Amino acid sequence: MYSAKIPCLSRISSNEKTCSLLLRRFAFKSDLKIKWVRPEKISCIRPEKSGDIEGLPRINKTQLAPKFSNSKELETADETVKKLFTLEFAPRKDTNEFIYNSIMDKVKQHNFDVSSAEVKIAKWTGKIRAMQEVMERFPRNLKSKVTLKELIERRKKHLKWLRERDYKRFEWLLENLNVVYKPNPAVICKPTRKDSLRKLTAKYCEDIKQQRLDNYQAFLKSEQPAFLEEKMRMLAFIKEEQKECDVEVTVTDAEIEDIRKQLDELKKKEDHSDQM
Repeated sequence: MYSAKIPCLSRISSNEKTCSLLLRRFAFKSDLKIKWVRPEKISCIRPEKSGDIEGLPRINKTQLAPKFSNSKELETADETVKKLFTLEFAPRKDTNEFIYNSIMDKVKQHNFDVSSAEVKIAKWTGKIRAMQEVMERFPRNLKSKVTLKELIERRKKHLKWLRERDYKRFEWLLENLNVVYKPNPAVICKPTRKDSLRKLTAKYCEDIKQQRLDNYQAFLKSEQPAFLEEKMRMLAFIKEEQKECDVEVTVTDAEIEDIRKQLDELKKKEDHSDQM
């Protein structure tokens, strides 16, 4: 007796589900034109994260290396011999040292300044940019990667200290070194699909709302000349009716003239926009 009723109940329940789906008043995610792509993870040693806007400066490699610049023997030497002692044939360590000194010369307080915070930060900036170029060629060099990360954090720590002590000096240093200060975030929030879709959906709804408001505003602007003409006609009609009925006239000629001026200005703007 009960087995005969089970198919009927199941059929009714399936029909109710179908009707509820057909009569639904909500949207599925597939109905919204929203697509979320997981952002690419940027390494902490990349210039985008460290704040280095530019790389190492280009130097003139035809000049003598600093340790041979005061050599008296090279003054009378052959050009081929001089070329061997230029930066072009110098080891990378000497070339980088020359670049570090040129960067430090920009922020030195005096000629013998080697230990101020600005000089230290400038030297670390040169090392960071040199190691970033190395990491682009050898991304699997873990030792250099760890060293580079430590240098970036050390520079960030000293920049924070300088920012708290002397903000003007801090801004001047960033401008000379062409560095953007990017402190560590107080709270690290990893991007998730659920939260990102919520934000994208909220933005999508706000864009639709703003678009409809803009369309409605454009519609009202297009109807404004006809509205002013109708208003001017109605005010003139009310004024004539009040005169005929011998009652106090509440509509003045100045009000009608103001509306006429507004109408003329609107027509001039429309003609100017059509010509443009």
